[in-house]
Amino acid sequence: MKTPRSHGRQSARPTLEPRELMQDKPDYADVWQARIVTLFPDLFPGVLGASLTGKALQDGRWQLHTHDLRLFGVGKHRNVDDTPAGGGAGMVMRPDVVGPAIEDAQTHARGRWPILYMSPRGRRFDQTMARDLSACQGVTMLCGRFEGVDERVIEHYGITEVSLGDFVMTGGEIAAMAMIDATVRLLPGVLGNAESTVEESHASGLLEHPQYTRPATWQGRNIPPVLMSGNHGEIARWRREKSLEITKTRRPDLLKDRDDS
Repeated sequence: MKTPRSHGRQSARPTLEPRELMQDKPDYADVWQARIVTLFPDLFPGVLGASLTGKALQDGRWQLHTHDLRLFGVGKHRNVDDTPAGGGAGMVMRPDVVGPAIEDAQTHARGRWPILYMSPRGRRFDQTMARDLSACQGVTMLCGRFEGVDERVIEHYGITEVSLGDFVMTGGEIAAMAMIDATVRLLPGVLGNAESTVEESHASGLLEHPQYTRPATWQGRNIPPVLMSGNHGEIARWRREKSLEITKTRRPDLLKDRDDS
């Protein structure tokens, strides 16, 4: 069996070649991990290898491993899917392929380690879930394709179905990357300024207030005077009011159970 690909800590050395994140690496007991079960392992790390998540990946603050479903395929051609029972369009991913792949990924699991399936019928992913995942030791994400995965796999492994929103994509890989990005940025040391996660949208259940920076006047539009006043109490009140105002206008559903709405 091919060793799962690992993306993690690398030593620093002078080189004219691009840094290669996709190398085999040992597990670190104290490092948050994402295990991705997918037909397309070469899509990773993708955008996760850039910017702050990529730097954190290179620095070993988290690890990314892929488990190639094709390696668990059945027969000469390593088939991973078959026609749906009862008839219908499309193909369904086989339980005798997906199951062993998940078990291979879970041999590395420790502590609280959920298994998620990227699915349009799942619970909608949000900041609360990202925060909860960041408090786990790791996560295994199953990226579906075709018409989906045999239901028995979901039942047998107690998998949680998660959705990015009310739309359908060709596979779960992009959704997995988005969820990992939202989670990894909450890990200790990933963001340079931890306070930025406190005031951003959804951190307090509200959408974020407007942001401004230099120049003070641009295209005839000025930065609101209160932000230039130096009065931190007034600034905090202004930001709170603007957050409530924007949330009421754009996402009134978020205010449903709040006392300050």
